[in-house]
Amino acid sequence: MTNAPPVALTIAGSDCSAGAGIQADLKTFQHFAVHGLTAITCVVAESATLVRAVHPVPVALLRDQVSLMLDLFPVAAVKTGMLFSAAHVRAVAELLAAQPRLALVVDPVMIASTGTPLLEPDALQAYRESLLPLAKLITPNLPEAEALLGHTISNKEELVAAACQLAEIFKTNILLKGGHLDGPECLDVLVVDGETINFCGPRQVVAGSHGTGCTLSAAVTAELAMGATLPTAVGAAKAYLTSTLKHSYVFRCPGGGTIHALNQGTVIG
Repeated sequence: MTNAPPVALTIAGSDCSAGAGIQADLKTFQHFAVHGLTAITCVVAESATLVRAVHPVPVALLRDQVSLMLDLFPVAAVKTGMLFSAAHVRAVAELLAAQPRLALVVDPVMIASTGTPLLEPDALQAYRESLLPLAKLITPNLPEAEALLGHTISNKEELVAAACQLAEIFKTNILLKGGHLDGPECLDVLVVDGETINFCGPRQVVAGSHGTGCTLSAAVTAELAMGATLPTAVGAAKAYLTSTLKHSYVFRCPGGGTIHALNQGTVIG
């Protein structure tokens, strides 16, 4: 009999194209040899280029999924992705507030890569009030950080300042992703225990990057489940995401055109 692996839970939407959401999280957990559990918040009919429909799961069913997994398994780390509504956010926050030992990574998913909104407007306040203060790490991209702060972020200096501001507001650690800024390099800023650590690397130019945020936050969550420190977890997650981008591939669609996908099965090294 082998020793059981660490356990991580993802609370997020289901992406039928398997590039983002629950499916991306599970593939990432598997790569890091972590046992992945799921609680589905929404079923989304989408691809890398289109969001056709979003169907939220009843809040009571979401509660049952999360509470059952926390009762049955030795969960070490949890990540949240697409939560959709204020009611979903508050339900998750209520359950996780009773589990302060868990390492919680909050990816505040608001808008799909296609530009389609994935969060109801009144849910942002629920994030601010109930969920973000519980997090060990929050992983917003630039537009999400702008929504949380209420102002634009135009350059790397403002990115660093915004990461520090978010850490102060929510009294937690922040990984602010700067991939939306123009330039040959991408800067991500980690603020952990008041210290600022910059992760900077060449931009990986690919035809599509559907699911990068989900993949990165899931990789951080997996590392935390294994006991890594936050700087180590973020470094490993960045290396994994870079590899998925470098080894991404293209499918030719039966009706014409192409679909680009991250290679989340990539083994590094």
